[in-house]
Amino acid sequence: MSDTGNGAYAASVTVPAIVTAGEGVASKTVHGDNKAYLELGGLPLVARVVCLLQAVPEVSEVWVVGNRERLEPLFARPDVKESIRKPLHIVQQFRNLYENAWQTYRRLLPGAGPTGKDPEGEEVDRGVLYLSADLAFATPNEISEFVRRSLALECDYAVGLVPEDSLTEFTQPTANAPGLEFAFFNLREGRFRQSNLHFAKPARIVNRHYIEDMYEHRYQKEFGHIIRLAGTILRDERGGFHVLFLYLLIHLAGIANRHGLRGVSNLLRRFVPIHAVEQAISSLLRTRYRFVFTEAGGCAVDIDRDQEFDVAKLRFDEWSAAQAEKAARLYGANALASGEGE
Repeated sequence: MSDTGNGAYAASVTVPAIVTAGEGVASKTVHGDNKAYLELGGLPLVARVVCLLQAVPEVSEVWVVGNRERLEPLFARPDVKESIRKPLHIVQQFRNLYENAWQTYRRLLPGAGPTGKDPEGEEVDRGVLYLSADLAFATPNEISEFVRRSLALECDYAVGLVPEDSLTEFTQPTANAPGLEFAFFNLREGRFRQSNLHFAKPARIVNRHYIEDMYEHRYQKEFGHIIRLAGTILRDERGGFHVLFLYLLIHLAGIANRHGLRGVSNLLRRFVPIHAVEQAISSLLRTRYRFVFTEAGGCAVDIDRDQEFDVAKLRFDEWSAAQAEKAARLYGANALASGEGE
């Protein structure tokens, strides 16, 4: 398995976090609304994520990009406001995910005004934690571990991966409630689900625009999305057929796995080692790309469909308690206690 990044890093390093809560063409509504505003456990999902980040010692400040007219009243609610100790900034959303990520980054740079500025000098190595607003079962411990491992790798772009067996508690039904179904990347080293954690030095990613393409076509069960993203890969002068070959093998193995053809899936994924995927994405994006593994699992559980929200609401207390116990057992008490960091 690829290095999980347990090497040394400066314990004093902190990074800003950007929570994406936009309503662009690539976002999906749940029960007719932006999923960021759906409530679980008495809090809208976006507020739950921002409150969670207060207990992550590696996060210095929080930026939320989305519909400012809806976000500002939400974060002015007494029950939300009293939980926020770190600097909070709300940015009006832009046209798409790429612009939300890049333009918010331009605004958090030192000395940037309301319209932001382009990075200069050492600012090109400024790292940012990006995460989505619909992480109902994330824990501070898992986020903290992801940032630590990303910093230790000294890469320019790290994306979280969670092993299949780390999500078992979410997939198992009970007598009274169903579980969730997940899609996995089928790789030589095992089956993994991408988490919603990204650590990036945005200015070091030359082909940043391809991230938007990859996000828009992330629902790879739909054949049209596979073809469109394949076309994007072929058009890139450094992606080429090698990247496309790996990409198609991953999705053919996924199709076989979903149809119960485990033997075929296992055969195909033998030709897709993690290090080759990292190298291919590095070439496509023109950056140093790595995967970072976390084992708690909650950061890989997002809310994209009505049925997923209904199940999450039904089992919220059960799964939240299980994740808190599991993350503490795996990573220790590496998150800030309540009241610290003020």
